[in-house]
Amino acid sequence: MPSLRPKDIRHLLRGHSRTFGISIRLLPHAIRESLGIAYLLARASDTIADAGNIPSERRLFLLDELKAALTGDRLEYWQPEIHPGELSKSERELVRAVPELIAILQRSSDRHEVLDLLGTILKGQRSDLELFPSCDPLGRQELERYCGQVAGSVGETWTILIAKHAPRVLMRPQAEMQRLGFEYGQGLQLMNMLRDRAADRVLGRPYIDEKELPALLDLADYWLGSGKKYLSGLRPGRTLMATSLPHDLGVRTLREIRRSPEAARVKLSRSVTRSIVIGGLLSLCLPRRMNPAS
Repeated sequence: MPSLRPKDIRHLLRGHSRTFGISIRLLPHAIRESLGIAYLLARASDTIADAGNIPSERRLFLLDELKAALTGDRLEYWQPEIHPGELSKSERELVRAVPELIAILQRSSDRHEVLDLLGTILKGQRSDLELFPSCDPLGRQELERYCGQVAGSVGETWTILIAKHAPRVLMRPQAEMQRLGFEYGQGLQLMNMLRDRAADRVLGRPYIDEKELPALLDLADYWLGSGKKYLSGLRPGRTLMATSLPHDLGVRTLREIRRSPEAARVKLSRSVTRSIVIGGLLSLCLPRRMNPAS
């Protein structure tokens, strides 16, 4: 296939994550490409891991093949054979783009940081496939580990790349920001699992023990509180806006889950989402003394 152009990558990001697609465009150019490629590769592996029409044994094999391609002496192409009906059109488009995404990563100065991140995410995805389907919810320790592998690692790597390319953005010590970023990522992941727990249970993935719901809501609040501290450690500007958008959406979603714990799935309205996005964009124009989130 021809080389992916920047507009092709933007198209893939828009098609597979509206929120992250917005956030990534706000970041400095030096960070934008690396995190965009990392997100798309992680999304592709997640697509394979979640493909219910593909037998779990073959999904494990495909993830192992991808891991081998990423961790070999050189980044080799990975192009799995996908049978008709196993993936949607957009999912096939993403998986077909993996070889070119890997080729771009091979040329990146952030190759090692992204590879470390992808290795951790793949470990979490593989563990998920080995544990489920099951009738038994995850224990607290397993849940925290999983949230850390697939999302806490993202917050940590996000911080590492900021420190590498835009160190003046960080106003707290890097080690502290990496810890806060890790917990921030865990909070976003746990919020997603709490929101989607009814659908996940139907699929044989009972991540959440309903008896633990109040405690897990408190844990998500705590981790998103770490996200708020993380935001206070970033200087005003585009990086802060990109990092704060998922937090603002996550806090609002978690509030709705508390209000309607029996709802099959809480979803913010388009108007609420739009107001959060626009409010954050406008904050970029305000002096920090007028709006600490700017």
